[in-house]
Amino acid sequence: MSNALAVYLNDHLSGATLGVDHARELQATLEDTAHGLDVARVADAIAEDRDTLVDLIDRAGISRNPVKQATAWVAEKAGRVKFSGLSSGDRDLGTYLALETMSLGVAGKQSLWEGLRQVAGSHEVLAEVDLDELIARAREQREFLEDLRLTFARLAFGPQSLARESS
Repeated sequence: MSNALAVYLNDHLSGATLGVDHARELQATLEDTAHGLDVARVADAIAEDRDTLVDLIDRAGISRNPVKQATAWVAEKAGRVKFSGLSSGDRDLGTYLALETMSLGVAGKQSLWEGLRQVAGSHEVLAEVDLDELIARAREQREFLEDLRLTFARLAFGPQSLARESS
């Protein structure tokens, strides 16, 4: 594989590492809600997709960039304050921001799989991956996250949020 593709895959691995940690944190936040089981399923799927990417990188003989992995870990830990609602004093806003971030991350993952599909014929290791299935999974994950994000938009920014602010 080209150096450009190795760099790109490492960039996405760092994003996927951040995404899995973030998904698990969101799972913990929402576990006792009506959305808890669905969020847990999406978090599991995001972790499986990261494992697929790790396997792909390993089979391609690409070395992982530890600096990018460490940076993703630090970024996830730093994001916990914002996504918990501690920085704003509003838990619903924190959850909304976490869902928005997750949705955008899944969109990036879908872009990864779509880009790899374009060159799968040129790389044997890519031809062995069911990229169409991974693209479909990312679409489903994004649809779920977007629906939930919009639910939390109503909670974070709707009339009840104004009542909380004025009390």
